[in-house]
Amino acid sequence: MLLILGGLPGAGKSTIARRLASEFQAIHLRIDSIEQALRNAGFEITGPEGYIAAWAAAEDMLHAGHTVVADSVNPVEYTRTGWRRIADCAGVPAVEIHIICGEEEEHRQRVESRVADIAGHELPTWQQVLEDHHTAELGRRSLVALRQLAADRKDWTDYVKASTDLLPYLDEDKRPEVEYAIGRAYLNHLRDEDR
Repeated sequence: MLLILGGLPGAGKSTIARRLASEFQAIHLRIDSIEQALRNAGFEITGPEGYIAAWAAAEDMLHAGHTVVADSVNPVEYTRTGWRRIADCAGVPAVEIHIICGEEEEHRQRVESRVADIAGHELPTWQQVLEDHHTAELGRRSLVALRQLAADRKDWTDYVKASTDLLPYLDEDKRPEVEYAIGRAYLNHLRDEDR
């Protein structure tokens, strides 16, 4: 089985992952550890490099019959799909668990008081965590925002800017819907100009 934990830094993922690994006699696979090891070896982390390494390790462990607890922020559909694909390839069930710290002030205190438990690991600031949260929320709310812009029939340039700014944050399966909405709005705009 593959247990896929996701959530913002400081939400409590690693604490829960360790408990799950102990309870299920599973392997705790932590993205922070993998990415820091890559940095220590002189590699620059600019994208999903740590995830790609973790997926390869997880697949080997799953094929060997181990249960794996994946511990990562897992912020976008690309990473979530990657974990599910690994479980499919290994022929094991995948369970996705999103960890949330419900109280913002408690979350902030956790982030600001944490001490790195991985040598050389630079922990994110509260501002960086908020920016991560904003990016994730932007993706989730994008379709709602675009539909509202279209319903309000706001200025075309506002609509285009808002929708194209949101595209990079959308899950892959949602992009065609947004691109269609942009095209439809553009046709409506042309019709309005012709009147």
